[in-house]
Amino acid sequence: MAAYKERKSVAGVFAVRCASGGAVWVGGAPDLDKIQNRLWFQMKLGGCPHRSLQAAWNVHGAESLSFEIVERLEDERLAFARAAALKARVAHWVAVLGAEGI
Repeated sequence: MAAYKERKSVAGVFAVRCASGGAVWVGGAPDLDKIQNRLWFQMKLGGCPHRSLQAAWNVHGAESLSFEIVERLEDERLAFARAAALKARVAHWVAVLGAEGI
């Protein structure tokens, strides 16, 4: 328990790809280790706040979606600086991948 509580979270940018539909979604997370589980849980329950991602899950199923880490951010001590850097990097990857931001 103690080791889990003391582990450092790694912020970064991730992408969710739909092999069947060809769509890509890009988002940022303050903890990359947890974001996929959260998204998959939300979609499984039908409560994902990102409508197009939920629609892809509903139409194509979980097996057609894949998760990948696109970029890890350097450890930033100040929360506002990390949030700003994360927002900028998500915008960059949305443009590069022609993705929808989530």
